[in-house]
Amino acid sequence: QVQLVESGGGLVQPGGSLRLSCLAISSIIPNTMGWYRQAPGKERELVARIIGYGDKTYGDDVKGRFTISRSDDKKWVYLQMKSAIPEDTDVYYCNALFVGNNYWGQGTQVTVSS
Repeated sequence: QVQLVESGGGLVQPGGSLRLSCLAISSIIPNTMGWYRQAPGKERELVARIIGYGDKTYGDDVKGRFTISRSDDKKWVYLQMKSAIPEDTDVYYCNALFVGNNYWGQGTQVTVSS
């Protein structure tokens, strides 16, 4: 069982930066973790994923603007958002893949607006 606790969402101006954090609470920390986002009426889409420490994948819409990273103990996964645009407005979910199962955080709202 993996519990994911997110923090860091909020309001950011266009062109601004925001950092999301996710804490994994589990006896064994998943090697694969990531961030997804979902707008009302749309499917959840991949924002960024990290396997281990260095294998990173980004969604096409955020490449070059967002960076995923994790702490040395792997418990924390971060999403650094830069050059935010209104289209980044969504609920962001932390994800962990563990023993073939997907686990999700409760979601944190990110709103990009002036």
